[in-house]
Parts: sequence; C-alpha cells; structure tokens
Amino acid sequence: MDIVKDISNSIIEASTRLSDDKRKALKKAIEIESNKNASWCLSQILENYEVAQNTKFPLCDDTGIAHVIIEIGEERQITGELLGQIHEGIQLGLNNLPARPMAVRGNGIERIEQSKGLFEKPGMLKPAPILIDCVGDESTYRRDISSDTLNVHFLLEGGGPEIRAKTFRVYHKRSFSNVIETAIDWLEESLKMLGCTPSIPSIGIGRTHYEATSLLLKSIAYGNLDNQSDMEQFVTSKLNESGIGPLGFGGKTTVLGSYVNIGCQRASGVRIVSVRPSCFVEPRVACLKL
Repeated sequence: MDIVKDISNSIIEASTRLSDDKRKALKKAIEIESNKNASWCLSQILENYEVAQNTKFPLCDDTGIAHVIIEIGEERQITGELLGQIHEGIQLGLNNLPARPMAVRGNGIERIEQSKGLFEKPGMLKPAPILIDCVGDESTYRRDISSDTLNVHFLLEGGGPEIRAKTFRVYHKRSFSNVIETAIDWLEESLKMLGCTPSIPSIGIGRTHYEATSLLLKSIAYGNLDNQSDMEQFVTSKLNESGIGPLGFGGKTTVLGSYVNIGCQRASGVRIVSVRPSCFVEPRVACLKL
C-alpha cells in the first residue's frame, strides 16, 4: 500500500467528487423548486458538479485548506512516520490536482501582510493542525470506533465560509431554544452575505472555542444528509424560511441540510457555539481507511 499516493488521491477525490447524499438532496431541491431563477441556478450547480467529477477538475477555484481528522481504535497507533506521510500526501495531492496556489511566503508578520507574495506550487499550502478522534467521545456525532479502526478524514475548507463563520459565547438561560435560535440567527445573517448558497451549515456547541470548532469539524466529516436529526431538520427548515435561495436568487432552498454536533457541557451560564455556513461546493470530504 502506497500511503502517500493514496492520500494524494483522497485530496483529489475530496476536491472533485460530490457525495451521493448531497447529489440526492440537490436533485430533490430542483424537483420542488417553483422559482424559475432558483431552479435554473440549482441545475447549473448540479451540472458544475458533474463536470468536475467527470473531468477531475476542482469543484471550485478556491480549492480549500486541508483539515485532517484521524479516527483511531484502541489497538492501532499513530506514528511520526504516518504524520509525515499525511503531510507529504497532501502536498502531492494539491500539486497533482492542481489546486490554486494560496500559500503565503515570509515570516509571521510578512505572512499576515502578504508582503512577500505567494509560493508558486499549490502543495506549499500546509494543512491545519490534525484532530484526533477516538473512543470516549460523547458528542452527538460520536462514533462506534472498533479497536482496529484507523481512518483518515480529509476536509477541504474554503475561504468564503471561513469569512462568514463565527465562534462566540451564548448565554443559554437554561434554554436549548435560546442557544440554537441564536446560532440560526447568526447563520441567516451570514448566508445573506455568503453568495454561494445553497449551504450545508454546521453548528458545534461545546465548552471552549477550540472544542466547539472541533465538534463542528467532526460534523462536517461524519454528517450525512440522508440521516438528519430532529435538531438538524429544525435548523434546515428555519433557514429555508429566509427565502435567500441559491446564489441569493430566492426560492425554497437556502440550505440543503444542516449538521448540529453537541459535546460535553460545563456548569456555567454560557455555551460556546461555532457556526460555519459552508458554500455550495462543500462539504468537500474524503476518507482513507488504513
């Protein structure tokens, strides 16, 4: 098994292939849409998906930053060699895609100011810090991880949703409705400005900003539109009532579905909530089983 090559192929798959559940949700949205402009827009989005998958072209020019979740059972190990292979495989995949060059040159200040320009090779874009998922997770999206499991999930996260994303504290007032409706309000405001709807927004609710965002990322990796909880259906329904529609054209489909992942909570007056209004090419996800 050539792990580096397999990781490279996973990056390409995540960037160019639409998941079956999302394809089904999009086709259903086209069937029920009565707004002609929105229906035309959804059809064009579906055609874009099919062209990308058939030609192995990226779903979007913003090819995204790689985020990695390693799902590991009790009898498996993560070695330094594997971590090196993950980085090497991502670099190879971005170069072979090819992705858009987005890595900024220079030291810390120069990177912030973007004063030294960009690296020419797309593979110079380093992945975000790796997240580990194992037995003992008590979140909504917890997994039954067998002892011999070693899965590597790759998420490609674009810039537009990151600009519109938010992680902040909510005073819960001992009310789940207060927390979830605050998150919905944030998402509705962000979706008005996102432009790239229909979205599959994600919500993570935890004890710290890091935890809430981690829960959000897990929901993107594990979520499935064919299996939506009552909470997720509620979020989807409320956001579709906004009438924003695909690319802001109006209509019934502002979001195709939603992910809500609630983790452990602590005795306090606040809940930390992270929301991300994924654009219509997301989630871009692939999984490699080792």
